[in-house]
Amino acid sequence: MKVIKPGSTIGILGGGQLGRMISIAGRNMGYRFITLEPTPDSPCGQTADRQIVASYSELEAAKELANASDVITYEFENVNADVASVLETTSFVPQGSRLLKITQNRIREKSTLQSYEVPVAPFMIIQSENDIRRAVESLGLPFVMKTAEGGYDGKGQWVIRSESEISDAIETWKKADMDMIIEKFIPFSKEMSVIIARNSLGDSKTFPPVENVHINNILHQSIVPAGITAQQKREAEALAIKIADSLQVVGLIGIEMFLTNEGEILVNELAPRPHNSGHYSMDACMTSQFEQHIRAICGLPLGDTTLLSPIIMVNILGQHLSKVLDKVEQLPPTAKLHLYGKKEAKENRKMGHINFLGTSTEQLLQQIKELQIWD
Repeated sequence: MKVIKPGSTIGILGGGQLGRMISIAGRNMGYRFITLEPTPDSPCGQTADRQIVASYSELEAAKELANASDVITYEFENVNADVASVLETTSFVPQGSRLLKITQNRIREKSTLQSYEVPVAPFMIIQSENDIRRAVESLGLPFVMKTAEGGYDGKGQWVIRSESEISDAIETWKKADMDMIIEKFIPFSKEMSVIIARNSLGDSKTFPPVENVHINNILHQSIVPAGITAQQKREAEALAIKIADSLQVVGLIGIEMFLTNEGEILVNELAPRPHNSGHYSMDACMTSQFEQHIRAICGLPLGDTTLLSPIIMVNILGQHLSKVLDKVEQLPPTAKLHLYGKKEAKENRKMGHINFLGTSTEQLLQQIKELQIWD
């Protein structure tokens, strides 16, 4: 296994908040950083040694990144998979481009998981308007129609609840002019996720499962420990290990899951990098997800992921930032504020998060309620 030791330079494709938090964790370990990102003064660019301001698809810029880096990683999955593939031939890209290519496309992702006998919601690939009509017969209503590529935080998704909405669904598919997928709507009792790290030797460690709360399809809270049984915790962790091993993951992968009303766990989506629902680990685990990602791609032993405290992570969106700043003096002494250095606070844009630590979930929920930031 190739070892990239502290003092080396890590190149990051992408300059968002995940890259920022990777570089902060890595600086503490002695690494240097360079990022490729089209937005000047990006969140990661502020904490890296250098930022190359260029499009993710600009091959010459990617080669410049490669020449300055001892190892290359990506901080979100919408970077150009073809560029990552080219970089693989000349640079050390331990995550590889195959996993990136799979997770950039919902059809490939669902089909791959199904081939590994990982439980997913029943789905159909939409290539004609007749496929949409057949989905009603095959999957029933309601169902969820999603674009194959490009969707996140609820974008590119439509819930079709009745026969009267089918014609609108067909028009949406026609206007989108791209492949789509239809999934059976799964009534669930909880949304969950498991973050797992794996290195090139096949060693892996899971982080404690997370219970997630979404508002308008955007992650609002991550609660740990999750309100699930010991058996469900084991099942979720076992599924994460199976997926990471099957995909030969190197680095971190976030696995989003549903716990159905019948107690079955279904896998919803994959993210081949640090995940929003893993931010709690920065303050509540022996090793954060960002340090663990660096350990995995650099060939260092994986860190201990023991949970040290109950915690609730709450996202700060653009519409929350002014309230957070107004009430920053009122935050409990065990609350940890993390802001991402973004210049413009747009509505629903992720500007930061707060990790609330304490003795129980109930205590933390009360603290959050009393602040009246997210009302």
